[in-house]
Amino acid sequence: MKLKTLVESGDPELLASGFQFTEGPVWHPDGYLLFSDIPADRIYRWRPEGVVDVWRQPSGNSNGLTLDRDNRLVACEHGNRRVSRGGPGAAAASLADRYEGKLLNSPNDLVVKSDGTVYFTDPPYGIEPSESSPYSKVQEQPCNGLYRILTDGTVELLVDDFDRPNGLAFSPGESMLYVDDSPRRHVRAFDVRADGSLANSRIFADMDHPQPGSPDGMKINVEGTLFVTGATGIWVFEPDGACLGVIVTPERPANCAWGDDDRQSLYITARTSLFRVRTKVPGLPTVQTS
Repeated sequence: MKLKTLVESGDPELLASGFQFTEGPVWHPDGYLLFSDIPADRIYRWRPEGVVDVWRQPSGNSNGLTLDRDNRLVACEHGNRRVSRGGPGAAAASLADRYEGKLLNSPNDLVVKSDGTVYFTDPPYGIEPSESSPYSKVQEQPCNGLYRILTDGTVELLVDDFDRPNGLAFSPGESMLYVDDSPRRHVRAFDVRADGSLANSRIFADMDHPQPGSPDGMKINVEGTLFVTGATGIWVFEPDGACLGVIVTPERPANCAWGDDDRQSLYITARTSLFRVRTKVPGLPTVQTS
């Protein structure tokens, strides 16, 4: 298979620009895209007629966004060090902000399984000292982990040996979970057991590259092809880990999401801008059916 069999020709289409640092796109079934601007402390809404407006402010410096089974927004909030759920406006309920009594680092990205369980990554990016960072808080967790939130609210640590886990995605049928480790520049795959726990960790894809950019957000299509943001653009991998090529983007991308009624548009958040690429195979729904 070649990349051109999956992606329509042409450069990524610029939809909007002028943001500070875009992340976490998710398509809402009501026909619009939500995405984070982390430093601006906002969640924006982009509508197909080209209108962009503020959907939530403050956002808790949200990063990754997704929807639950009832199409409610679930967000990773750097500023509040939590995973939240809620609608537009500033009000959102906390789903998790601690593990074993200690504050989380800065939840980064997340996916919702068909049974309602929320899986999320928790690197320390949002609490590291930085000239431009408003956070600079103390890390309480001894690891940068991969967690899940059960439907009863219980928080469980699943994997503790990442350097800095970031984007994640379930395979079709949820038999595998992919998670990238940004500093190590690779994507790992895990088998998902019947109880939702993980087993058989292995390296799925190596994304080391001399140019700046590490694996970040990812999405997968109905055929199991993985689209991962990284150096120079969106890296595309077959289910066996073979790299089909890179969709080059004008700005370094951070995350992506399937959108439009046919789920054949890949929306890309890239630094200060929002782009779109049309594909020939639909993406997986935000939450798969069991």
